[in-house]
Amino acid sequence: MARKDELIVGLDIGTTKVCAVVAERTETGMDVVGIGTHPSRGLRKGVVVDIDATVQSIKHAIEEAEMMADCEITSVYAGIAGGHIRGMNSTGVVAVKDQEVGEGDVKRVIDAAKAVAIPMDREVIHVIPQEYIIDDQDGIREPLGMCGVRLEAKIHIVTAAVTSAQNIVKCANKAGLNVMDIVLEPLASAEAVLADDERDLGVCLIDIGGGTTDIAVFGEGSIKHTSVLGLGGYHITNDLAVGLRTPFDEAERIKKKFGVASARYLGSDDVISVPSVGGRKPREVSRKIMCEIIEPRAEEILSIARQEVAKAGLEGRVPSGVVLTGGASALEGIVELAEEIFEAPVRRGSPSHVGGLQDVVRSPMYATGVGLVAFGMTWDHARSGFPIRGGSKFKPILKRMRDWFHGAWS
Repeated sequence: MARKDELIVGLDIGTTKVCAVVAERTETGMDVVGIGTHPSRGLRKGVVVDIDATVQSIKHAIEEAEMMADCEITSVYAGIAGGHIRGMNSTGVVAVKDQEVGEGDVKRVIDAAKAVAIPMDREVIHVIPQEYIIDDQDGIREPLGMCGVRLEAKIHIVTAAVTSAQNIVKCANKAGLNVMDIVLEPLASAEAVLADDERDLGVCLIDIGGGTTDIAVFGEGSIKHTSVLGLGGYHITNDLAVGLRTPFDEAERIKKKFGVASARYLGSDDVISVPSVGGRKPREVSRKIMCEIIEPRAEEILSIARQEVAKAGLEGRVPSGVVLTGGASALEGIVELAEEIFEAPVRRGSPSHVGGLQDVVRSPMYATGVGLVAFGMTWDHARSGFPIRGGSKFKPILKRMRDWFHGAWS
C-alpha cells in the first residue's frame, strides 16, 4: 500500500475482453505488478452498446488486478477505438518573438495548427507534434531555445465522437474509477511494441483486436497516420461459428487451438471434433475446411489495412515493414499471410522492455494495456488530453463508500 502513489493503471476496454494492467514506476522503466482480465459483454466494434454490462466487466477486471497487485485502484488511463476515430494532419505558422523560440511561441504555433474546422459532435483526443520548421530548416523535434523569425509546426490531430468517448468515461466512473486521460489504442500499443529505430525508419503498426483493427503509421520518429477499421478477430470467430454450425464460444476455442490463417500454411490435415448446436452430436471436420473459412476474412482484414495505408500515400514509406499485434495476431500463419499481402517484412509485436510479470504480459493481447501504462508514464499531458467531463477524483471514492455501506447493511 505504501507504493500506491507510484502505481499507474492502464484499462483496455475491448470488444472481446477488458484488461487492466498495473505497473510500478522504477529507475529503469516500469515493473508490471498486476493484471486483470474479464470477457467484455457490452461493446460492439469498440463502441459501448450496454453500459451496465461494460461496468460489470470493468469491475471484475479491476478486482482481479487489485488482488494480484495488492493495492486499491482509483484512477486509470483508458483506451479508445472504434470506427468513429478520425486522424488528420495540419500545419500552423507564427512569427517568433525576440528571435528565439520560447514556450509561448510553441504554444501559439500548436494553437494555430489546431485551428481547423471540427464538427460539433466530435472532440479532439490527441494533438501530436510531428516536426517543427524554423526559417525553412525542417526536421526539428525540439525547437525551444533555437534562433529564428518564423516557426512552423506540423501536427497530427485525432478526433472521436463525443458520445462514444464520454460513454467510456461514464462506464469507468460507474465502476468507481477516475479516468486520467483517454488514449487512442494504436498509439498505446505502439508505446509497448515498437522500437525507436523502427519509428525513425518508418513502420506500420496493425493492432488486430476483437472488434476493430487499429492502424498507425510512423516515420521520422513521429506519427504520420492513424485509422480504425470495424473488423477484427470477432468476425473470424463468427465466420467459424456460422460455417461449422457450432456455438460462438466453441468457435473461439477451436480458432485459438487449431486455427491457421491460410490452408497453405497447414502442417497436417488433421480431423477435429466440432460441437454442434441444439444438443446434437459433435461432428468430425477437416482442419483444411476450417482454415478455408478463416482465410478469406484474414485476407480481407489485411488487404483493407494495406488499402488504408496506400490511401494515405504512405505505402512506400515504411521500410521497417509491418508489426502485427493484438489478440488476433496470435493466429498461426497470419504473419506469413501479411508478408504476402504487404510485400514487406512482418513481425509479431509483444510488449518489451518491462519488468515484473514480463513473462505473463509478453503476449500481443496485452500490448494495449501495457502501452496505456507506458503512456501514463511518459506522455506530455500539457499538449494532449481529452476534456474529461464529470471526472472528479472524489466521485469514485464516494461511490466505493456507498457500495461498502450498502453491502454492510444489506
